[in-house]
Amino acid sequence: MNTESSQDIPPPAEHWRSYGPLDLHPILLHAMEAFNEQGYHGTSVRDIAGRVGVTVPALYYHYENKQALLATLLETSIKDVLDRCRAAAREAGDDPLARFCGMVESIVLYMAHRQQLAFLDTEIRSLEPQNRARYVALRDYLEHMLLDTVEAGRVQGVFTTPIPADAVRSVLVMCQGVANWFREDGPLTAEEVAERHVLLSLGTVGHPGAVTGDLPLPRRSSLARTSAPRGSAPRGSAPRTSR
Repeated sequence: MNTESSQDIPPPAEHWRSYGPLDLHPILLHAMEAFNEQGYHGTSVRDIAGRVGVTVPALYYHYENKQALLATLLETSIKDVLDRCRAAAREAGDDPLARFCGMVESIVLYMAHRQQLAFLDTEIRSLEPQNRARYVALRDYLEHMLLDTVEAGRVQGVFTTPIPADAVRSVLVMCQGVANWFREDGPLTAEEVAERHVLLSLGTVGHPGAVTGDLPLPRRSSLARTSAPRGSAPRGSAPRTSR
């Protein structure tokens, strides 16, 4: 009995900033939508099968149970984040400042462009112990990637935070929160949101330029906007209420 096939998980993007349509097996796609709308425990296998248009036995041929669906979705998500984060780090080279900026940007872009997948992180509590341990290990690896970069920056005097581990956790929580509030029809694009989060993250890890404004960011346009246009609602004004 299959719990995952090579066609379920999309290959890494050619470039970490590039995002095409989400390419998931129809069963995974409908399971993701159902979990986001109703929560894991509020969704039945029969409900997912009905959305896909297959029988429950046909669904079980591909996935052992509902838990296998959730575990596959969460691992698909975190592995894609890691692939993109590693690609951003490689592109930046050995400079810890460039590496940190690239990794933060890659995480935020993922949260915005793969919002439905990223939002499933809230269902980590629903994973069974073995699946949870495997997912947490991957998420911890992402945290250690950032922490190693911040530590390298502290050695060079680029970052000044006295509490790097706490600072990195704060950065990740802030970046992951984008999946909760980002709206495609809001006043800022995903790229502008990512740029602003790079600035906020640099302040969190104690980069002096975050205070002086002397930052090596590739784009500065959105930072010049201190507020959304009058009468427009920020992307965070309509938090998800489907759970």
